[in-house]
Amino acid sequence: MCGIDSWWRLNVSIFVLKTPWFIVCLTFCMAIPTASHAQAIKPAPPTPIDMKKVELGGTPWNSQWDQIIEKALPPEMLSSQAPRGVRRFCPRFYDMSTADKRIFWAYFFQALAGAEAGLNPNTSVRHGEPEGAMVMRSEGLLQLSYADQKRYGCDFNWQMDRALKANDPAKTILQPKNNLECGVKILVNQTIVQHKPLLIRSGYWSTLQPDGPSYRVFAKQMTNPPAACGLPTKSAIDKSATTKSVQDDANRRQTPK
Repeated sequence: MCGIDSWWRLNVSIFVLKTPWFIVCLTFCMAIPTASHAQAIKPAPPTPIDMKKVELGGTPWNSQWDQIIEKALPPEMLSSQAPRGVRRFCPRFYDMSTADKRIFWAYFFQALAGAEAGLNPNTSVRHGEPEGAMVMRSEGLLQLSYADQKRYGCDFNWQMDRALKANDPAKTILQPKNNLECGVKILVNQTIVQHKPLLIRSGYWSTLQPDGPSYRVFAKQMTNPPAACGLPTKSAIDKSATTKSVQDDANRRQTPK
């Protein structure tokens, strides 16, 4: 038996060594899933407020935050189950590739963060009186609260954060990854689990409650979605709410070729 085993190992070794294509093919095939996944994660276009912050020398949206959002999206948000309200901002959503749908949602949350917190991840706003030992605040890019930890399973830790200053970036609720992933969970709960519209008066964010002043702020940030969305040129940029560079871009889009 030992002789047969040695013969088999020797012949397999010779076969592999004499056929380099085997190794090349194996390496290439193993690399394909990684490459495909990397290509699926792309940055979203800038919102008007992001462009303005760049012009003024402020801290803009971080493209790594797009990756956080895109990776957090469940399959349902990239399928026909996605809320119909997306068509208001992205008419071709249901006909787009999965990669383009991810980019749209990354842009959507960038616009939401622009309307909620001016893209500042350390924003912390106090509301009314403390509820027990916990001070009620809206915090981070998406203006969330510690109560969302129990409601939606968000990665916030009040006991760890309570000794830190309100706008300390070390707070778990202010860390962009935790805040954005929680925001995705909240929107998924509203639109996929509860089957409610994307824009609704009883929604979590006032900026997504239609017809209100907060919603208008959000809508102004949704004027530069990914090109794949096919948003009509006439409504692509709200000139009255953006900077000169954005207005110039709007003029270029509307100039007949």
